[in-house]
Amino acid sequence: MSVLPQLASSQKRKDEEPNIKLAEVIVASNNKAAIKELIHCLHHQNKGIRHDCIKVLYEIGNRKPVLIAAYVEKILELLTSTDNRMAWGAMAALDAIASEKSQVLYKKIKQIEAAALKGSVITRDHAVGIFIKLCSIGSYAEEMFNLLLLQLNTCPVNQLTMYAERSLPVLTGKQKVAFAEALHRRIPELEKKSQEARLRKVIKKTGYP
Repeated sequence: MSVLPQLASSQKRKDEEPNIKLAEVIVASNNKAAIKELIHCLHHQNKGIRHDCIKVLYEIGNRKPVLIAAYVEKILELLTSTDNRMAWGAMAALDAIASEKSQVLYKKIKQIEAAALKGSVITRDHAVGIFIKLCSIGSYAEEMFNLLLLQLNTCPVNQLTMYAERSLPVLTGKQKVAFAEALHRRIPELEKKSQEARLRKVIKKTGYP
């Protein structure tokens, strides 16, 4: 039985509740046929269907990444989509499966980086999530840390504290010095005292003087 009638747009709904509920049902039942249908419909002629399908897929990935991991290549293809919703939805799905498919994503890191640079803030957020996950893997750590530093040096100031907080747990002692220095340089750009307080808290945790 098709899952398309259960999508939000098929029900003339403007909210995401039907899509989230569908993802939960698919995860609970390990419904691989439903996932295959969702993947197929990522190129549906109806924009609402496409958007709902990528939403359901990354919600599945957030709950049980192994269920969508096999489709990593098809999801990667969407990073170059001219439909922003599909591009950032794809990045969200890739972020969800980054630990499962680290080797594939590492090989495609230039494509991911390019999509992050030209994409929306949410696209960049999830790309940073991928960099952080790969940075925690020893063989990728050095290169991924350099990408993280680039993001910390260039990201919108409103994203800086969040990226810093998310990055810190995966860093080694040597990396923490360069990390703290990069954060310290950007403190004058912060417009809110609350942002500065949070960033200084991260810097303090690195042991930076």
